[in-house]
Amino acid sequence: MTFATLSRPVDQTLNLQISSDLLHLIQRIEDYRAYRRTVAALQVLSTSELADLGLTPHTIKDAARTAVYGPRG
Repeated sequence: MTFATLSRPVDQTLNLQISSDLLHLIQRIEDYRAYRRTVAALQVLSTSELADLGLTPHTIKDAARTAVYGPRG
């Protein structure tokens, strides 16, 4: 019986891990920027406009967090 083994050099594995970590960091930065933009957009709305959306000034950050990162759980 014949077996084939795929092995990667350590350098390539390390490069893949660094690339994955870098992509994860970039995604976290983009998510945080989207969160800050959402908060800023909601903060310029009047209380009555926020009420139309079912929000209050005190719930802006929670609403933005949920919009960008999803519900807590």
